Amino acid sequence: MDFELSKEQKMIKNMVKDFAEQEIAPKAVEIDRDARFPEETFKRMGSLGLLGIPFPEEYGGSGGDTLSYALAVEEIGKACGSTGLSYAAAVSLGASPIYYFGTEQQKLDHLLPLASGQALGSFGLTEPNAGSDAGGTKTKAELVDSEYVISGEKCWITNAQYARTVIVTAVTGKDDKGKNIISALIVPTKAEGFKITSPYEKMGVRGSNTSELILDEVRVPEKNLLGDPNKGFKQFLYTLDGGRISIAALAVGIANGAYEKALSYSKERKQFGRTISSFQAIQFKLADMAMQIELARNMVWKAAWLKDQEKPFTKESAFAKLYASEMATRVCNEALQIHGGYGYMREYEVERMLRDTKLMEIGEGTSEIQRLVIARQLGCF
Repeated sequence: MDFELSKEQKMIKNMVKDFAEQEIAPKAVEIDRDARFPEETFKRMGSLGLLGIPFPEEYGGSGGDTLSYALAVEEIGKACGSTGLSYAAAVSLGASPIYYFGTEQQKLDHLLPLASGQALGSFGLTEPNAGSDAGGTKTKAELVDSEYVISGEKCWITNAQYARTVIVTAVTGKDDKGKNIISALIVPTKAEGFKITSPYEKMGVRGSNTSELILDEVRVPEKNLLGDPNKGFKQFLYTLDGGRISIAALAVGIANGAYEKALSYSKERKQFGRTISSFQAIQFKLADMAMQIELARNMVWKAAWLKDQEKPFTKESAFAKLYASEMATRVCNEALQIHGGYGYMREYEVERMLRDTKLMEIGEGTSEIQRLVIARQLGCF
């Protein structure tokens, strides 16, 4: 594979970088402090076409690819982890499943407003007792007179309170072996019986909306079933594979933001009559940080490239997500250490980055789950 970015990819990267520096980064402290979802930022991103980067123009997208999208996630995440997480979830989870598995009419009705930036999407998979064990889904959807009646509860769902639609996973029956058939349904957030609240007080990514969903006999038309009803489980595994690329890109962005702040600070901070960047202990920290960020970025790019080439990418997306997320926590921690006591203070921002990046080791499958995915891909079991 060729890691040279195309002219279009470089253009997207530079455009998003400028936008992130000018409009996202200046709000990052306030968004974190107030736990405020930046609706105005997402409206601007929508008008710039950022919410539709990997989708075709006929569905309101920008006609880009996964790598272009990953570049955008990194730049947005570098400026603000909260905004980066909500952006990644809107595209990878809220919109992508409709593109990959939806009917033509579903794409026109539901993907087009998401990709064109008119609305946000969300993906409701996790339940109180079914997180890593997605097969343990308890939410049920029963087909009654050409409508699915959905009842259940979802937790830790990104963007739901600001979304137009939520793709909800639910048990729709049993297969011939007696196992649950898990399907996906497109549910409008304004549907009767659909209650969305945001009760969580989070450690990090505080400006990204995280919601609890309660579905009390919510009715949606049979046509809102997404994809093959018997392949819902495989469909959302594919969705999560793609989502892991975006979480890895987000981790790279947050880590890079912390690294650049540490590098800049080390050139200004003086101890014992000289800048701390002249001390070998600090130089070695910065060298390791830069190397690990570059390695993670290459893993993200490879996984994205494989996906764009329609080649298998499950293992590589797990590699990227696992390494990038754990790398980002290490890098942000070292950035704080380089700042010393100042790093512990909010005004220097690296403490926020450390809080934000910890979620990257948990969301879209924990580090432990990534290792299981990789082991399975290696043929260990």
